[in-house]
Amino acid sequence: MTNRAWRAVIVDDEPLARQTLRLLLTREPDFLLAGESTHAKAAIEAIGTIRPDVVFLDVHMPEIDGFAVVPHLDPVSPPLLVFVTAFERHALQAFEAQAFDYLLKPFTDERFADVVRRLRGRLREREQARTSPPPARTLLVRDGTRTIVVRHDDIVWIEAEDYCARIHLRDRTVLVRESLRSLVTELSGAGFVRVHRSAIARLAAIRAVEPLSSGDQRLTLTNGTTLRVSRTYRTALVTALSGRN
Repeated sequence: MTNRAWRAVIVDDEPLARQTLRLLLTREPDFLLAGESTHAKAAIEAIGTIRPDVVFLDVHMPEIDGFAVVPHLDPVSPPLLVFVTAFERHALQAFEAQAFDYLLKPFTDERFADVVRRLRGRLREREQARTSPPPARTLLVRDGTRTIVVRHDDIVWIEAEDYCARIHLRDRTVLVRESLRSLVTELSGAGFVRVHRSAIARLAAIRAVEPLSSGDQRLTLTNGTTLRVSRTYRTALVTALSGRN
């Protein structure tokens, strides 16, 4: 459970509507009214400063409507949007704008309480997602009749060995009946890069990159292994390293 009250912002040009929402929010001890705005332009600035968890947003307001606020929200961690309006016809547009809910005026106290209950559940899920460590990524490989679970973080590099592949882990090696090509496909986008037709390296295990007179490059890995990077894969390596952080 969160240790702070969730911040809410009300955006509505009608004083009575703001008062109603304000009074209803005071009944919810885990929600804090952090700001109010009477038009969309002021709301955009307030939301950017306050960074609320929830925005109760009217549609029809002076100058520009509430939908004009949506493109200005944080794309990475936007607040939950509850559109509050007297016009039912905007419901589809609201949900196309990723609205969490749509309160049609006049609404009952029970309807508002139901929205808050659902908001609370979603916000708790967000809090848990932020504080929980991501699950370890793993690779499933075949070794004879067994299936081995290998953590990505334990892999240093992988080399082709005949029709198999040898996975070099931090403390041991594992020979698996998988082709290097299939492993390249399976590890795509997971922090690995092919450096040679017969070798894959984990980006986080690369300690140094040195140019060679032949035009190739040489990698030094965290376990002391050195690998030659052929010119064919040099561009892919540079691209991958530039986005590693």
